[in-house]
Amino acid sequence: MTAVSVKDLEAAISSQQELVERQGDVVRSLKAEVKEGKVLKHEVDAAIEKLKVLKIELDGKLKEFQAATGKFSSSDKESFRAALVNVLERKMFYVPAFKIYGGVAGFFDYGPPGCAIKQNVTQFWRHHFVLEENMLEIECPAVTPEPVLRASGHVDRFTDFMVTDVETGDCHRADHLLENILEAVIDADPADAAAKDMLVRVGEMGSEELDAALKLYDAKAPETGNAISSAYPFNLMFKTSIGPRGDMVGYLRPETAQGIFVNFKELYNYNSHKLPFAAAQIGNSYRNEINPRAGLLRVREFTQAEIEHFVHPDDKRHPKFKYVGELDPFLYSRDLQLGTEKKSQRMLLRRAVDEGVIANETLAYFIGRTYEFCLKIGLNPDRVRFRQHLQHEMAHYAEDCWDCEVETSYGWVECAGLADRSAYDLSAHEAASKQDLAAYEVFPEPRMVEVVEIVPDKKMLGKELKRDAQPAADALCAMSDCDAMEMNTKLDNGEEVPLEINGKMIAIKREWVQITKKMKKISGRHYTPGVIEPSFGIGRFLYCMFEHCYYVREGDEQRTVFKFTPLAAPIKTTVLPLMSKPELTAVAEEIGRDLRFAGVSNTVDSSAASVGKRYARNDEIGVPMAITIDYETLEDAVTSSVTLRDRDTTAQVRVPRAEIVAVVKNLAEMKTTWEEVYAQYPVQESTEAV
Repeated sequence: MTAVSVKDLEAAISSQQELVERQGDVVRSLKAEVKEGKVLKHEVDAAIEKLKVLKIELDGKLKEFQAATGKFSSSDKESFRAALVNVLERKMFYVPAFKIYGGVAGFFDYGPPGCAIKQNVTQFWRHHFVLEENMLEIECPAVTPEPVLRASGHVDRFTDFMVTDVETGDCHRADHLLENILEAVIDADPADAAAKDMLVRVGEMGSEELDAALKLYDAKAPETGNAISSAYPFNLMFKTSIGPRGDMVGYLRPETAQGIFVNFKELYNYNSHKLPFAAAQIGNSYRNEINPRAGLLRVREFTQAEIEHFVHPDDKRHPKFKYVGELDPFLYSRDLQLGTEKKSQRMLLRRAVDEGVIANETLAYFIGRTYEFCLKIGLNPDRVRFRQHLQHEMAHYAEDCWDCEVETSYGWVECAGLADRSAYDLSAHEAASKQDLAAYEVFPEPRMVEVVEIVPDKKMLGKELKRDAQPAADALCAMSDCDAMEMNTKLDNGEEVPLEINGKMIAIKREWVQITKKMKKISGRHYTPGVIEPSFGIGRFLYCMFEHCYYVREGDEQRTVFKFTPLAAPIKTTVLPLMSKPELTAVAEEIGRDLRFAGVSNTVDSSAASVGKRYARNDEIGVPMAITIDYETLEDAVTSSVTLRDRDTTAQVRVPRAEIVAVVKNLAEMKTTWEEVYAQYPVQESTEAV
């Protein structure tokens, strides 16, 4: 087969994959619209059928390429992923945890290069957000008392439905099991309208409806064929007990955000009562996934980096928005998802705010900063998009939500979520803890406003309630205006109104409290701040970076390379004596020490392997530069020089030994480009023979 025809087949495969992805978006948007009654179910069915046909055509093209060339297409995602994971595990970027004991799904150990990259990306995140934005960074315990997570909603709602094999006890996601059964039924009988209808609704089913559907299709455990239990909610948090008596329930935190919310008052005081301000936390979170899969993309322990940006709910402008307003990332807005083309478009962030595509400047600002973060760690800008949540995907309290998604062999992967969560979180914790989590604003000029005044009769309360008198007075005064007026109406109607005080309900009587509305001049007011929350999954960004940076040298499929940016690379340079000679090795060690003293991570590779082989094994872990010590380096101080190799082009330049540390440091810190280095130093003839 000619090179031209191979390229034609590759192009056809790429085009077909784009059609499959676009039709997948069509199906998703139609499913959203059928829930709102905007389209009929048969339109969804037709879109699903078309998607199946496109997938079959894609599979045919992949098989045609393999048959013609004896190789996998570069567009064959599974073979690409298998090759990538082989390198990642072989070079110990990460490996399954507890491997000698058979491993445990959803847990991974980072090896030396993986640890270095993870640390580099995390430290850059801290610099990019915490330092540059002057955020307040905190660190909170991973073990969280139950009341905190009950207030946040995690205890009651952080669940998936699960069934178990009654013989073996193996667990399965109920919705995934039902989806697999329905897809098999539809494959066998494409005219089965009932199965198609049910497949659309699986994600909305509760336990009773899931049970009925699984029984209808006589569902069995997939591996054994055994009977399964009824579906039941499975909370994804790891439960534990706190203290030796075991009577205090706790959980490993499912996110780092709650530690910031519960410390809001202290942070607000630390920040001299000024808003807006942002707090950040980097740490591990834990989710007991039922079926963890896809490597680092769905795990049970992972590193999160989260920001809670507290703002006035009526003023969400950002003073630095002008610095990101001209950025034009791919935006996949709600309208584009529901439109006919189903494709993201580049849009200036300034324009997106002006046209109401993004709800406010602060949310758009963090979208811009997240986009810059993606580019600096080495993600392909054409494979990064920001997808707006469809209306049914958003919580009732959310103002606007966007996901930073990165295209991988698994499809589009959510790596960060950016949400305007209004005042929900602080309000929930304030109500549950009975602690004041409000901010205070001073008006430019005093205002006359109508206020609700609550005046408990402390003498009467003391006589009737004894030791509960003061708590009752505090509870009455803490009521919202709405609750106070509702109580007043009931009291005026001769009713007694129950109020919880010290864990017990007390019936409040008319003579115990006076509640009135009156005009009052005030100079300020208390309010609950809104929150803009950018939340990052560091492991997901790492995996996407691995995919985007991995490639094979043209003409040599055995030479794999990671084109990490110097910022992310695990080691910035390697130092190689041309041959394993004591005089050359001594100089290499000396240059290595000088680089470490300058803060540039490096290794000295003085093994007996050829220099080409040593270049190749450093390329394989993404080292961006290589310094080679040869006999010209041993000349006098005036003429002594070394060669410096660029990993991506394999070009080499000759640099005076006295200048090499400064040159490498500037390249490692991305203060200098290779183009500038090529212009300053002579390019050398080099061979890459291995």
